[in-house]
Amino acid sequence: MNKWVYIVLFIVFIVLSFLVGSWYSQHRAGGMNALHLKSPSTHAYEPDADSGSDSSSPPPLTVNVTPEKQQLIGVKVATVEKAPWSPTLRVLGRAAPDENRIYRIISATDGWVKKVLPFTTGSLVKKDELLATFFSPEFYSGIKAYLYGLRSLNRFEKSGKETKEQLELTGANVENYRNALRNLGMTEYQLDEIMRTQQGTDNIDIRAPAAGFILVRNLSPGQRFEKGSELYRIADLSKVWILADIFENEAQYLRPGKTVKISLPSQRKTFQAKVTDILPQFDEATRTLKVRLEADNPDYALRPDMFVDVELLMNLPPAITVPADAVLDSGLKKTVFVDRGNGLFEPREVETGWRISNRVEIINGLKPGEQIIISGNFLIDSETRLEIVAARMIGTLSKDPVCAMDVSINKAEKAGRKIKLDNSIYYFCSDECKEQFEKNPKRFAGKPLKNKETLSHKTHPGVKGE
Repeated sequence: MNKWVYIVLFIVFIVLSFLVGSWYSQHRAGGMNALHLKSPSTHAYEPDADSGSDSSSPPPLTVNVTPEKQQLIGVKVATVEKAPWSPTLRVLGRAAPDENRIYRIISATDGWVKKVLPFTTGSLVKKDELLATFFSPEFYSGIKAYLYGLRSLNRFEKSGKETKEQLELTGANVENYRNALRNLGMTEYQLDEIMRTQQGTDNIDIRAPAAGFILVRNLSPGQRFEKGSELYRIADLSKVWILADIFENEAQYLRPGKTVKISLPSQRKTFQAKVTDILPQFDEATRTLKVRLEADNPDYALRPDMFVDVELLMNLPPAITVPADAVLDSGLKKTVFVDRGNGLFEPREVETGWRISNRVEIINGLKPGEQIIISGNFLIDSETRLEIVAARMIGTLSKDPVCAMDVSINKAEKAGRKIKLDNSIYYFCSDECKEQFEKNPKRFAGKPLKNKETLSHKTHPGVKGE
């Protein structure tokens, strides 16, 4: 048991030695390691009156990075601007048949398949093209009655002896026989063929009701089918739907009637589509909204279930936007590094708005004209955190009793932001906090720290004077 205790203590000693040595080496090199963790949302940085913009009095938590190190870690700086932005929203879409252009051939009687033409799933067929033939005894009497009516009507028209009422009655009977066969499933094409030839048939045709692609085929030669069976399903793909998955905050940009661009990167083809009036449907599986678009489909390039790229050009009002990589999101706060010049970088907490493509809107925390890091900020943030830990271990940080922020003792003393009270020394991050403390010292002197970290006695706001 004692063996493991010694091992743990040895490891702790090694870590502490590394942190102290790192701080000491950078302190001797002139690095600014007396750091202060401050929230810009509550205290915006303002240079001291006596120092102006001089880098000798940098803002809290500023880190010094030499030009050589900046080049090594790939630091890139850009200027913050406030301007209108026209980003392109890109989402994934899926082609689907238009439900108004899907035709289902359903059997109205029992029957036996006699012949099936070689059209399979995916085949393109023309309107009234023969797909298959079948036999059903229910058609026999209907065809006989239809032929009898047609022959009677022709005979009456040739003789000229029948009255107008007789001709109209015979014509009405013929139409009734025709409707009866149509209800059993006979196509208009075959009904017209029987009328033209005046000949009956035992083979009932199944023909394509419209030009399109066969989605389903449930027939084979010699097969028996029952009434109500789906024999074929055909889709007219001259117009298709595009179902796009978008997030809730993006739905406002896809308004009904809006024109968007559809592309097939693999085929280098583009199309124009419009957002329909149908409200987006929520998909509980993907937690997104499905927006329906309608697009013409020349040459049938878009097939069902084919993935496409949907691109929408948006015109947004003027706003401060930065690259998404410039913002470090810890989950609790969002931070950017502001270039203060002379290799000094200030971590600044910001409030963000929308995020589209690779840009993020900054609502609060940055001003136009400031310089920020857009590349390499992650490594600088890691170095800053390491220096904070080292500073806490050797006691160079204190707590502001007013805002409970970390305060660099050296910087606070240099700026005159400290107060001695009851054998204790209090350090402040700003003149505002110091003034509030002076107005009511009893209120803040005994206030407990609201931090989650375990602090040494030297980092407590009531640091004993040495």
